[in-house]
Amino acid sequence: MSTTTAASEKPQEEKKGSGTYEAGCHCGYIKFSVTLSPPLPEYKVLNCNCSACAHLGYLLVYPKATEVVWHNNGRERCVNYRFNTKEKDQMFCPKCGASLGIDFRDCIKEHTYGISARTFYGIDLDELNYKKLDGKNVVKPAEDLSGHVWDEEKQELK
Repeated sequence: MSTTTAASEKPQEEKKGSGTYEAGCHCGYIKFSVTLSPPLPEYKVLNCNCSACAHLGYLLVYPKATEVVWHNNGRERCVNYRFNTKEKDQMFCPKCGASLGIDFRDCIKEHTYGISARTFYGIDLDELNYKKLDGKNVVKPAEDLSGHVWDEEKQELK
């Protein structure tokens, strides 16, 4: 993990620092860099209990798309899964199956990602600060969708 502040940024007292982190899937097929402001030691990582976050293991940070640099066409290498509103891609590695995060390009005006902090190399998850969200009861539809997305009769996703 490396924490850096670019020289072209405003002085420390005017703008909080930022950190740039290398990240990727388990096997290394998908790699990317994420710049966060504030950096991880100060960032509040979202720990949500909705069905997707709970089952996919997400601990999310929310960089703008311009703050994520995909290496070797990493974003294009991802396989995507959409459920419920079908507005956002849940991104995965097609080789090792690692869950990477969420692409909100079709539902947030300023293209944003929800990247799982679990994908960051060399960090200690126990040292991060978390913000809890009761997504199971707050995020629409406020219910647990686990096991209710596949239509067995039609053999397709609902």
